[in-house]
Amino acid sequence: MKIVLQRIKRCSVFSNGNLINKIGKGALILLGISKKDTLDDVVNITKKILNLRIFTSGGKEVTIKEISGELMVVSQFTLHAKTDKGRRPSFDLAAKREMAKIMYDAFVAELIRNNITTKTGCFGKEMEITLTNDGPFTLIIDTENELN
Repeated sequence: MKIVLQRIKRCSVFSNGNLINKIGKGALILLGISKKDTLDDVVNITKKILNLRIFTSGGKEVTIKEISGELMVVSQFTLHAKTDKGRRPSFDLAAKREMAKIMYDAFVAELIRNNITTKTGCFGKEMEITLTNDGPFTLIIDTENELN
């Protein structure tokens, strides 16, 4: 499981010109699910996200929960692209749609279960994302590299 997390001031997701969801201060999470990912990865990466002290409040570093921040989760299978051969990316490492949807839903449910306001894009659809970066501050977290 690989995520790109961007600290934001606001974010909106559109599909076919229609607003799907929007959030205020918090983070945009682009979520890529690989064939190897498990439900344990969902729990572990969620804990990591919830405990990162990447926001400030009263001069100290705090977590998303401590600022009552919101999360926008957008599926992004292209995070598992391989570009080492030729000119076309290979997406062989990405989970198949059915498995990816199950893991995506489990990830969102785990965030909600931890009392974080969480909104989503449209799984598997073309989307336009507008955001205002806060920093900018961007992290890449990969369960294969960081959480094992």
